[in-house]
Amino acid sequence: MLQSFTIRTTKRDEMVDITSFVEQTVRQAGVREGFAIVYCPHTTAGITINENADPDVKRDMIRRFDETYPWEHPLDRHMEGNTAAHMKASTVGASQHVIITHGKLLLGTWQGIYFCEYDGPRQRTFYVKVVEG
Repeated sequence: MLQSFTIRTTKRDEMVDITSFVEQTVRQAGVREGFAIVYCPHTTAGITINENADPDVKRDMIRRFDETYPWEHPLDRHMEGNTAAHMKASTVGASQHVIITHGKLLLGTWQGIYFCEYDGPRQRTFYVKVVEG
């Protein structure tokens, strides 16, 4: 089963918890054992799994990415001016795989799945593919 989702981000850099969208897709697919692939088709956004209990984790991650990849750098040549967004997206990656067991995502107690926006605000799409096996 392949499901497409559209979200609207509200900030230049933002981590949006999409765990419920992935769980919904797993329920609809009715798969008891298998895996879910969460994929982002954008070059300035990504998908990660990280802590979903303390909102400071998201803030800290965004701040540290900004420190590592500053938005403006005198040597950047990309004419759109969003080289930092491309760097952040490449670091995070475009997808995550999550095991499904007993019909549920196998995530740690504090884990959530996040759509990571690095060039917003924008309307974005991500995909969830559920595979039985």
